[in-house]
Amino acid sequence: MLRGLVADREIRAINDTAFAVTPALREAYASGDDDELAEVAMAEAARASLRLLAEDSALDDKDADSDDDASPARGPIFRRAVIAADVDGTTLRPDLDDAVVRLSAAIPYSAIASVHVDLADAEPQVSKAVDVIDAADMGDPDAEFVLGDAEDHQLAWYAAQELPFLLDLL
Repeated sequence: MLRGLVADREIRAINDTAFAVTPALREAYASGDDDELAEVAMAEAARASLRLLAEDSALDDKDADSDDDASPARGPIFRRAVIAADVDGTTLRPDLDDAVVRLSAAIPYSAIASVHVDLADAEPQVSKAVDVIDAADMGDPDAEFVLGDAEDHQLAWYAAQELPFLLDLL
């Protein structure tokens, strides 16, 4: 998706779903300034990124099962990614979660404030979390522990103009 953003100069969120500091999120926390609440929304977005990675991994597994000659030397590389953007025209989605919003359009590259991506040292924990994200969502304590290991890694901050160079390095 990040490569598509660079190539197309815009990105459309899957199902137009995004995360933001919403009135419901403000109500859910007794204290916290906008920066702290933005970190909460970012963490929710990072967890959603894990779900996308898990979905892609399941599709890759299905493709690998159908291709008998496929034998990758190294397994897939998993890194969470979150795009921070300044957008208007969102609709609140409290039926999903306090920080969830629906976007009304694709996000142009010019609206991207920053991109946040896991560093290489997070890959082992993120890979394990991808495998158990569904179980963690269902309350499995062992899966939640594995998920916590991944979420202990802070996402690295990159300016939007650095994204093409970052993708070349991955």
